[in-house]
Amino acid sequence: MSSFTAPEPLRAGKASAYVETLTPHLFIPTLERPVRAKCRWLEADTQVRPHSHPWGQLAISTAGTIRLTVAQGTYIVPPSRALWVPPGMEHAVTMVESADLRTLYFLQTHGRYGPDVDALQQAKWQQCRVLDASDLLRAVARELPTLPDDSLQLSDRDRAREHHLSELLLDEMRRASVVQLGVRMPQDKRLRLLCEDVLADPTRFETLEDWAQDTGASPRTVARLFRQELECTFTHWRQQVVLAHAVSLAARNWPIQRIAAELDYSPSAFSAMVRRTVGMPPAQFFGMYAQNL
Repeated sequence: MSSFTAPEPLRAGKASAYVETLTPHLFIPTLERPVRAKCRWLEADTQVRPHSHPWGQLAISTAGTIRLTVAQGTYIVPPSRALWVPPGMEHAVTMVESADLRTLYFLQTHGRYGPDVDALQQAKWQQCRVLDASDLLRAVARELPTLPDDSLQLSDRDRAREHHLSELLLDEMRRASVVQLGVRMPQDKRLRLLCEDVLADPTRFETLEDWAQDTGASPRTVARLFRQELECTFTHWRQQVVLAHAVSLAARNWPIQRIAAELDYSPSAFSAMVRRTVGMPPAQFFGMYAQNL
């Protein structure tokens, strides 16, 4: 008889405050209401503890940047982006800054995934996807009713409006372009703790030797683990984290010089790092996130 080892609980890093997911049983999507919405204002450095749902989810912040973590990686999501989480995937949400968190739930029937896409598109929605959130998508997310099931029932007119908004939202999700923003996370406990510290404050240290001090492993061992688990060097991985943080700063319309200084780079060194990492100058790379670079 083969043995089964249950997966370890998701570790989502440290925060100054923790909260539970907000009464998901009062927002369950159904055939009559296949898209449900709820909203919650959370202060910076607050984490919604790891949890999962049997339905699909779109996380979007209409104000403030959030970080969503799953076992395979972490995603920093500014208001210009939305993150799809497939059914059953354990995840935690941390507020990088105070945020108006909108959580949209989607009925997924008969093993289907995504916003009512055809069979050929199903596989793409079985993983997390960062979507370019159009102005219309964000506006619809704000307009969807957020009353729980134990409150006053929607009128027929409001139910019809919810249906139309839901159809429009699904169409916007199908049209949205996918943004390759995400940072892979390791499974080794020592390496994951180090990576969580880098995510929390990527400018705390510069060298791997300094970062490895609290892991209980030598810098050589940590470097080997990076190559084995993440298939890259620590320097390359940390640059991905820096870029993810830079995206959240660009979403505030910060100029490149200020972003570079915040991340402990000179403007020239920051530009060189961005070019080396993504193959284009910062103004071009961040042009999709901010208007005044």
